[in-house]
Amino acid sequence: MDAVKVGLLGLGTVGGGTVNVLTRNAEEIARRAGRGIRITHAAARDYDADSITGLDQIEITDDAFDVVNNPEVEIVIELIGGYSPAKELVLQAIENGKHVITANKALIALHGNEIFAAAQAKGVTVAFEAAVAGGIPIIKAMREGLAANRIEWAVGIINGTGNFILSEMQDKGRDFDDVLAEAQALGYAEADPTFDVEGIDAAHKLTIIGAIAFGIPLQFDKTYTEGISKIGQQDVAYAGEFGYRIKHLGIARRNGNGVEMRVHPTLIPERRLIANVDGVMNAVLVMGDAVGPTLYYGAGAGAEPTASAVVADAVDVVRALTTDPENRVPHLAFQPNELSDIPILSIDEIETAYYLRLQVADKSGVMATIAGMLAESGISIEAIKQKEPTEKGASVSLVLLTHRVLERQMNQAIEQIESLESVEGEVTRIRIEQLES
Repeated sequence: MDAVKVGLLGLGTVGGGTVNVLTRNAEEIARRAGRGIRITHAAARDYDADSITGLDQIEITDDAFDVVNNPEVEIVIELIGGYSPAKELVLQAIENGKHVITANKALIALHGNEIFAAAQAKGVTVAFEAAVAGGIPIIKAMREGLAANRIEWAVGIINGTGNFILSEMQDKGRDFDDVLAEAQALGYAEADPTFDVEGIDAAHKLTIIGAIAFGIPLQFDKTYTEGISKIGQQDVAYAGEFGYRIKHLGIARRNGNGVEMRVHPTLIPERRLIANVDGVMNAVLVMGDAVGPTLYYGAGAGAEPTASAVVADAVDVVRALTTDPENRVPHLAFQPNELSDIPILSIDEIETAYYLRLQVADKSGVMATIAGMLAESGISIEAIKQKEPTEKGASVSLVLLTHRVLERQMNQAIEQIESLESVEGEVTRIRIEQLES
């Protein structure tokens, strides 16, 4: 049987890795797929020819639409990234009756509903394993491996740059700005690191995780997003004193009122396995009602780890080429006509515990006043520490851990506390999750 011909859009880091993996493991991949998979056409304007093997077997153009419209190409792999022209290329490929594989989390998070509807209408597949957590097969695990379960929640460290920064702050006592500069020098962070450090990249991925976990449409605009740029080294140290580590988590949770979708810095107990995921590694912890907690760990980025997921998708697509489109694995795990309209909760409706750090005047009665304000808002304190002043007359750090409470109650209390003359500046607030089974 002839090899399946693939058109590749983009020969950058992941595109080059995909060519290398397919070339190096061609025989093994054919044994798994039932026939060969060969990249015959590619579109790229700039690439490192010396780092990619097998380019002499690929017809390369600088016009991606030439690849998408080529009648010989059966599968299109989109590795350009961004929203446009990626969206137009993917929709054109679908219109031409071609299957699509993409690593583009932003595209899927924002336009996946439209793309999947178009694919359903044309009877083709859109595969996107590499869009979430790089080489970790979390999409397949949740969509197929955990299909017997009612997913209760999924929590992930799904941005390697943010995790590297927090790990360095934790392990070496470094400041945020210092570690960010190193992350940029190492190529972990872009020159403009906003997507990574402010949680946008993680929110794209969490949007996809939540849709698959709960059978809901993709709703990126309703995912609460908060970054790590305001986390100070003292917060990392104080969290450690209480037995916690700070991680930048994506949290998707089902509760009685709807679905929580939120990305923010979070204190988690240091004894949890996921709390010990360091450096640029990713991990996703999923709680199913039958299986209990399952943890998926691995490289969340990089040429060949991401290519591993891309090529695995290619194998899946080739295996299903002759399958009745109505009987393929659904894009978002649930049948398209079975997606739920469960509401996504606003952050004000979320209940969690909190870490609070305040800079207060070093005088009697301040702690009692603050504790009283919290009590008036229905907030009870679990633990409290007051640090010694560095010099006479200087303000001191007051650190509190609270029990679980609605976010709106905490917002009201913080507003009152910040109005006190004895409190300097803003209250630092970090949410706490126990991640208990």
